[in-house]
Amino acid sequence: METPGSQSSLHRANLERVVRAVRLAGSLTQAEIARTTGLSAATVSNIVRELKDGGTVEVTPTSAGGRRARSVSLSGDAGIVIGVDFGHAHLRVAIGNLAHQVLAEEAEPLDVDASASQGFDRAERLVNRLIEDTGVSRAKVAGVGLGVPGPIDVESGTLGSTAILPGWSGTKPAEELRERLGVPVHVDNDANLGALGELVWGSGRGVRDLAYIKVASGVGAGLVINGKIYRGPGGTAGEIGHITLDESGPVCRCGNRGCLETFTAARYVLPLLQSSHGTDLTMEGVVRLARAGDPGCRRVVADVGRHIGSGVANLCNLLNPSRIVLGGDLAEAGELVLGPIRESVGRYAIPSAGRQLSILPGALGGRAEVLGALALALSEMGDSTLLDGTLSAAEPAFT
Repeated sequence: METPGSQSSLHRANLERVVRAVRLAGSLTQAEIARTTGLSAATVSNIVRELKDGGTVEVTPTSAGGRRARSVSLSGDAGIVIGVDFGHAHLRVAIGNLAHQVLAEEAEPLDVDASASQGFDRAERLVNRLIEDTGVSRAKVAGVGLGVPGPIDVESGTLGSTAILPGWSGTKPAEELRERLGVPVHVDNDANLGALGELVWGSGRGVRDLAYIKVASGVGAGLVINGKIYRGPGGTAGEIGHITLDESGPVCRCGNRGCLETFTAARYVLPLLQSSHGTDLTMEGVVRLARAGDPGCRRVVADVGRHIGSGVANLCNLLNPSRIVLGGDLAEAGELVLGPIRESVGRYAIPSAGRQLSILPGALGGRAEVLGALALALSEMGDSTLLDGTLSAAEPAFT
């Protein structure tokens, strides 16, 4: 038994700090581990050697600042995590290892009118198929990250009202999937997971404060503050789509008038083009036509960008993020939408906040949310199993 404050408990705590730092980052040099954890270079060197001897981490030669260095990552066979993303018209599943390598990924269409139980049945089948295809042991599954297009109550885990999957309101997605897969499941909304995905793998790398704006059937924002997702006490932080732009504007599904969503979401924007482009047009199609020079689509995309910019300016004034990442189909419009966003931010944001802000398209496209689900599973898993394996494989060298 370890006594608090004893040499063994201090050693265990240092092991946990190093393993967690590497697990969250994917890979770090030993110097980066020392900076991240606050441990001395000698302590980090000893711990990395112990973890390597125990098979928990892998060490590979690399370079940093023009000098030779050693990159540390968790062992590829130390365990796996699973990401599941339910979108407004798709189901996407990915399997990754603890070294942040994606081993398998697949997406399939999802009928948004299907019941929740049917959706989870399909997710279970797809997860099982990918596990079988990759040949990994189910015993290696450390956890599952799950994304849904709606607000999740932090305390109860219940999915709130959503117009995207209306038949799912009141369900407990993490509990539903946990019963089917028999492993821990952590759930969050799609905007938060998009933010996590871009933070770890995409356009958010290297920053600690950002907002990921997703414009699709609805409009949401995933907020990262000091490197962590901010959800708020009720789990509804980031509902940027319900900022009021015009008190006499269209009635929103939330009951208010003139919300940002009523000027930017697909179901409000597409009818503007139906008389000239027909009823089968999608936001993906609007973006494609805009890029090809269609004047009507270019005007609509620019107008949407200006409205989004107004919401982003409010975020800048309140939270002062260093980066905005635009996700969803609209991000493919590039400068056709980013330019108007920057124009509105320049007009409405406090100058000091606007000057420090960079606005970028997401780098991950439609994969942002499922990769964010992998990142969620990685961030929520405990280190006990990894450390127990290490401590049983090697004698601890107290540091």
